[in-house]
Amino acid sequence: MQLIDLQAQYQRIKPDVDARIQAVLDHGRYVMGPEVEALETRLAEYVGIEHCIALSSGTDALLVAMMALEIGPGDEVITTPFTFIATGEMIGLLGATAVFVDIDPDTYNIDAALIEEKITDRTKAIVPVSLFGQTADMDAINAIGERHGVPVIEDAAQSFGATYKGKRSCGLSPIAATSFFPAKPLGCYGDGGAAFTHDAALAERMRELRNHGQNAPYQHPRLGINGRLDTIQAAVLLAKMEVFDDEVARRAEVGTRYAELLEGVVHTPVLGADCTSVYAQYTIEVDDRDRVRQSLNEAGIPNAVYYPVPLNRQPPLYSDVAIPKSERAAERVLSLPMHPYLEKADQQRVAEALKNALKK
Repeated sequence: MQLIDLQAQYQRIKPDVDARIQAVLDHGRYVMGPEVEALETRLAEYVGIEHCIALSSGTDALLVAMMALEIGPGDEVITTPFTFIATGEMIGLLGATAVFVDIDPDTYNIDAALIEEKITDRTKAIVPVSLFGQTADMDAINAIGERHGVPVIEDAAQSFGATYKGKRSCGLSPIAATSFFPAKPLGCYGDGGAAFTHDAALAERMRELRNHGQNAPYQHPRLGINGRLDTIQAAVLLAKMEVFDDEVARRAEVGTRYAELLEGVVHTPVLGADCTSVYAQYTIEVDDRDRVRQSLNEAGIPNAVYYPVPLNRQPPLYSDVAIPKSERAAERVLSLPMHPYLEKADQQRVAEALKNALKK
């Protein structure tokens, strides 16, 4: 059993993936080849938004989104401490200050009710993270942003394919960024990401920023980065998009089955109102996590912890702010095997191993 089974997926789509990679090898346009533009069009249509900018990673997608808003020294960016370092890392690298807001303990996403009190005249953006596969309360967050003239950037690294009130993640705010890291619900065979926006001017700025700030050959009106998505990765993602809707449906089935198997056993994921999840991880909560993990490991059940240390307790981003719900989650969360090809028998094996671990 694997935590995330990429090989099962590859075997399903192998002919298409191989053919698309071979096509790139044949035409030889490895940087900004035609597959990149084709992917941007496909992703924009899928999300239901005008502009998609393919990028070299989800981290660079966040960076370019923030650079497009000219976030820099002296600015503040409101976000959650319960996420991967990339969210806060990009804020810090630009010289801005991450202002942390605690989470809703049911969904693990930023608590929208706590955001407004953190806004100051230095607030330059709000960055909710759509954690573990479902979005935050985006209507409430967007309303706060609109009241204060502060743009919202959805960090959708884990939620591509999820919906909120019938709209897809990445199309819920002025800017969004997602990741195509291999383990994501839609992942390539290396690093990759994308940014999304309805704003044509922002889109143009992000396209320039990902290519060294270039708007024409060797013309650089702004400083940018080398943030281009490799053509081969775009080809892989185009193949994966052919089965993505089916995989999203399968993920929902796996998530529902886990909820049934583990009802009354542990705290299982709670879906927010009007949300669907792509279950980037299936995250439960347990007491004495180290002991439970040891028991699961002995039973051959893969598991992982996302995330054991909140961002404001990481030395480069340290902030002595009260985040009791994030602290509690960091001590208790545990992620179980989760992917579209997880068989019912394997889920039953996971559930039995977990029940046995909890009895010890």
